[in-house]
Amino acid sequence: MDLKLELIVLPVSDVDRAKAFYEAAGFRLDLDKAVSENWRAVHLTPPGSECSIIFGNGITSAAPGSVQGLYLIVSDIEEARAELVGRGVEVSEIFHDAGGIFYRGHDGGEVTHRLEGQRRMAGPHPDRADYGSYATFSDPDGNGWVLQEVRKRAPGR
Repeated sequence: MDLKLELIVLPVSDVDRAKAFYEAAGFRLDLDKAVSENWRAVHLTPPGSECSIIFGNGITSAAPGSVQGLYLIVSDIEEARAELVGRGVEVSEIFHDAGGIFYRGHDGGEVTHRLEGQRRMAGPHPDRADYGSYATFSDPDGNGWVLQEVRKRAPGR
């Protein structure tokens, strides 16, 4: 059985502001449709992705900015970061985790780590290991995104 992730719902407080942000970031606008004053859907797709995002009025009751850990896989972390910054997106510096996988804390603050002793280190992974270099950014509501460098996917992916 194939199960393909197609669409992620993002909770936002201002639909037009979110639409402008994602378009500026290079996402393709697929749909902007309002059927009433209480329902509007905006559907966008990141460049090269088969999975899209949707937000709008009447789409979700989740709190704006409550979605965290959305990964965008890139083949060159430095190039991807530079392009987003050039488009006006505030992106963290590139980093790697000296001890393993990181995650964003429940408070939505800085990226924290699962185990004591792990450290966020500046710059790409020293060996440029796949799945090892990261940068983060958030939309205007605080929905959190992670750029992760993968040049060669793990087998079966």
